[in-house]
Amino acid sequence: MKYASARPLADPENAARKLVEIASGIQPVQDGRIFIELINVPFLKQGGIGEQFRAAVALAQERGWLELHESGTYVRLTGQTTEVR
Repeated sequence: MKYASARPLADPENAARKLVEIASGIQPVQDGRIFIELINVPFLKQGGIGEQFRAAVALAQERGWLELHESGTYVRLTGQTTEVR
């Protein structure tokens, strides 16, 4: 019998924290911008899926940990990311 493996990024709280952790390790470009694909790929490689990524971005935005540009192409970390850890 096969058992499903644990999916740590299925919990939006854990996923949002992982997302901010990944984003904080990336060197921002102009005006603190971090292109979304630079955090999306590592998130997916950690075992996440698209729906979990979207939920993580939404929760991180709701908590004030990051700002998503209206175009959806980049995010900016806010000063509130110290609350994440």
